[in-house]
Amino acid sequence: MGVLESLGLGLETALTPANLLFCLIGVALGTAVGVLPGIGPTATIAMLLPITFGLEPVTSLIMLAGIYYGAQYGGSTTAILINLPGESSAAVTAIDGHEMTKRGRAGPALATAALGSFFAGTVGTIALALFAAPISRAALEFGPAEYFSLVVLGLIASIALASGSTLKALAMIVLGLLLGTVGQDIYSGTPRFTFGQRELYGGLNFVSLAVGMFGVAEILRNLEGETRRTVVVEKVRNLWLTKEDVRRITAPVLRGTGLGTVLGVLPGAGHVLASFVSYSVEKRVSKHPQEFGRGAIEGVAGPESANNAAAQTSFVPLLTLGLPANSIMALLIGAFIIQGITPGPNVITDEPALVWGLIVSMWIGNLFLVLLNLPLIGLWVRMLTIPYGVLFPAIIAFASIGCYSLGLNAYHVYAVAFFGILGYFLIKLGCEPAPLLLGFVLGPLLEEYLRRALIISRGDPTVFLTRPISLVLLVLAAAAFALAVLPAVRRKREVVFEDE
Repeated sequence: MGVLESLGLGLETALTPANLLFCLIGVALGTAVGVLPGIGPTATIAMLLPITFGLEPVTSLIMLAGIYYGAQYGGSTTAILINLPGESSAAVTAIDGHEMTKRGRAGPALATAALGSFFAGTVGTIALALFAAPISRAALEFGPAEYFSLVVLGLIASIALASGSTLKALAMIVLGLLLGTVGQDIYSGTPRFTFGQRELYGGLNFVSLAVGMFGVAEILRNLEGETRRTVVVEKVRNLWLTKEDVRRITAPVLRGTGLGTVLGVLPGAGHVLASFVSYSVEKRVSKHPQEFGRGAIEGVAGPESANNAAAQTSFVPLLTLGLPANSIMALLIGAFIIQGITPGPNVITDEPALVWGLIVSMWIGNLFLVLLNLPLIGLWVRMLTIPYGVLFPAIIAFASIGCYSLGLNAYHVYAVAFFGILGYFLIKLGCEPAPLLLGFVLGPLLEEYLRRALIISRGDPTVFLTRPISLVLLVLAAAAFALAVLPAVRRKREVVFEDE
C-alpha cells in the first residue's frame, strides 16, 4: 500500500463522526490541562485510560493523542498572558511571550504561538506519515538480539536526557524494571515477587501504577504547595501579525520545526528539550540577541514550533518499533495493550486503518486547535480561578471509579493509593517518576528479548556483539551512558541554558 493510498484510508477513518468528535474532545481537554498548572497531559491520560476500554481502538487513541499535543498549545496560552506555564515545554515561551504581553503585544504573541504550532504540527505529521512505514519495514529485519539492544539504548538514553541526578534517574529505571518483573515468569509460570497475593500473579496493573504515580502523586504535591490564585483577564486585541512580524518569525518557525522533528524521536522529554534548544539557537543566530528576554517575537516562534513538531514525531518510535519515546508514549502503549493490540512494527501491516487514521487525525486536531485557541483565550485563563480544593476531589473520584471499573476489583483502587503515596515520596526525594514508568513498560520486553536471544544462541552471550546492528546499538547505549555521567554534561543537565 502506497503512502497516498494509506493516507486515503487514514482520511476515511479519521473523518467518521465518532472519531472527529473524540478528536475535538481530546484537543479541547488537552488545551484545558495544558492551561491548568499541576495536572498536565501525563496525569490526564493516565486517569482516562480506564474509560477508553469501552471505545473503539482508533477512537480511544485519537482522543488520547489529542490530549498530548493539545496540551502543548494550552501551556503556551497562560505562559504568554500571565507568565504561568501550564506545560513544562512552555516555560521557554514565557520568557519573551510574557514580556510581549506587558508591552501590549499579547495578541501577536498568541497568534505566533498558534500559527507556528500549526505549521510545525503539520510538518511533524507529514514526517510521521513519510517515515513510519519505511522504519517499520526495516524493524521487521530485527531479531531478538537487536530488539534487546534497542531497548537498552532507549532506557540509557532516557537517563541521559532526564533532568536532575543521573544516579536517581538510573535508580528509577531499575525500580521500574523490578516492578515489571512482578507476576509469573514468562516461560515457566513461576510466581515472582507476589508475596502470596493472588492479585499479583498477573503482574502489577499498568493503569493503577500510572494513575497513582502521575495523578495522585501530583495532586498531593500540588496540595502541599497550593497558594490562592488570582487572575485578571483582559481582552486580547490585535491578533493579526504585521508584515514585520511575519518576516521575523519565518526563519525561527522553520528552524524550530526542523529541530523539533528530529529531537521528538529521542527518548526522554523530547518536546521540552526541543523548545530549550530552539530558544538557544535563535538567540545565538539573532542579529539582536539583546532583545531576547525583553519581548523578542523570535523567542516565541522558535520554541513553540519546536515543541509541537516534537510532539508529533515522538509517535514515530511508538508506531514503528513499539517503543515509547517518553512517559506519555508509554501510557499510549498501555492503551494499545488494553485494546488487545501488540505495539510494534507489525501494527502498520495488521492495523493500517488504526495507524493511518491516527496520523491523519493529528493534522485535523492541529486545525481544531487553531480554531479553538484564539477565540477561547479568555475562557482558558478564567479556568485558573477554579480553586484547587474543588478540582482535586473530583479528579481522584473519577480516577478511582475508572480503575475500579477495569476488573470490578477494589484491589486496583488500593494499588492507586499505594503508588500515589510512593510517587509523592519519590518526588519529595527529587526523583522523576517518568523513568520508572519507562522501566516498567520496557522491562518485560527487555527480559523477553534477552531470554529469546539466549535460547536461539544456546546460551551464548556474544550473540549481542556478533550481530552488527545489535553491536552498533550497544555502542550507542554505552556512549549515551558515558555522556550522562560526565561531570561537564551533568552540570549542564541541571540548567539547559545557563546564560539566559
